[in-house]
Amino acid sequence: MTGLAEDGGLLLPRAIPRIDRTTFESWQPLSYSEVAFEVMARFVDDIPTTDLKALINKSYATFSDAQVVPHVHLDDLHILELFHGPTLAFKDIALQFLGNLFEYLLARDDGFLNILGATSGDTGSAAIYGVKGRERMRIFILHPHQRISEVQEKQMTTVADANVFNIAVTGTFDDAQAAVKKIFSDIEFKKSFRLGAINSINWARILAQVVYYVYSCLHVAGHEKHSAVAFSVPTGNFGDIFAGYIAKKMLPEGSIRKLVLATNSNDILTRFVNEGDYSLAEVVSTSSPSMDIQAASNFERYLYYLMDKEPDLVREAMLKFSVDGKLYMQNYLAHIKRDFVASAISEDEVQDTIARYYEQHHYTLDPHTAVGVKAAEQHRDQGVPMICLATAHPAKFGATVERAIGRPPELPPSLAELEGKPSRCEVMDCSIEVLMAYLESHAQKNP
Repeated sequence: MTGLAEDGGLLLPRAIPRIDRTTFESWQPLSYSEVAFEVMARFVDDIPTTDLKALINKSYATFSDAQVVPHVHLDDLHILELFHGPTLAFKDIALQFLGNLFEYLLARDDGFLNILGATSGDTGSAAIYGVKGRERMRIFILHPHQRISEVQEKQMTTVADANVFNIAVTGTFDDAQAAVKKIFSDIEFKKSFRLGAINSINWARILAQVVYYVYSCLHVAGHEKHSAVAFSVPTGNFGDIFAGYIAKKMLPEGSIRKLVLATNSNDILTRFVNEGDYSLAEVVSTSSPSMDIQAASNFERYLYYLMDKEPDLVREAMLKFSVDGKLYMQNYLAHIKRDFVASAISEDEVQDTIARYYEQHHYTLDPHTAVGVKAAEQHRDQGVPMICLATAHPAKFGATVERAIGRPPELPPSLAELEGKPSRCEVMDCSIEVLMAYLESHAQKNP
């Protein structure tokens, strides 16, 4: 519930449990919620089994597809649709669970929580839908003013519940995320207002995302009669692909053959994988705004494993990065390339990919998913099924999709009903002082 550790670092489990092949194969007939329990129970030791199962079942009962995360098989490419939750984005998978988990723990301990987070687009609405209307929680979500899609903004700002506070800040997502981390690093303020994190800096979110890699491995391996699969993951904040990295460490050797890291023009992570160069550049606005990020919040979690679990080395590296905006890691390049391959995808390639898949398969990709699909095409191995994570419903990015396919994507009812709804949002400077003053006047506080 704390999100960041008190020294400003990110929390990780002490050990990653390993699943042997016999156990893994016995999960083949399980539903998504049943797989989620098997994965999460190996990390959770403070919630009774029956309660954990109930929390998981409640979280995924809100999804519009009975499978929760269905697969679409397009020749030798497998699309894992992660957008069947309330806000039509993959973030729902973790945040529906997290909202229920927080509520359970707060009721158990008679507590309250002020949730503070920043969003580059989809996290905000998914977090709000996971928390809105809950008595013991207030939620404060920062987004970069006029730098997310209109649909993404409306999904957040039209929520009328009194415990929801939307803040549009001047600057980029990186600015907003840095401000959130800075506020969390003020230990007295954090304790006084019982601040909790809902961004992917929260370990429980990563854990919930590990599940769909495990489930997809089981499903596609069974469908294709293969024991190994590859994943292509559109990512900006390194959270989604880090969940895949944890899944790879958990599962029997060779179950996940390859993790393809796909970025848009904001290519800091691609440069890191291909050249060992993790250095900041200017954030470029693209048609996949949730990935318009330079400083990836979950990057330091991977550094911990890359640096042989030496926290002091990680701290030193992150301190250097905070000062210089650069880390050159060529010494680790061979190791990095064993863990990932990477591609940066241009705007023209995104448009072309959406158009091709619509023409050839009558299937509509959103721009983030198109980034992953194009990267998958560049890194396929003969005989290894490639699974692409579809991270958002195409209707959330209607203008981009319409440019590519010549018509707007079909609008799901949950988006159609946003039209004309009143919005609530405060626009303010991305200043620590301004933001903390706003929190002080609107957050619940220890008596």
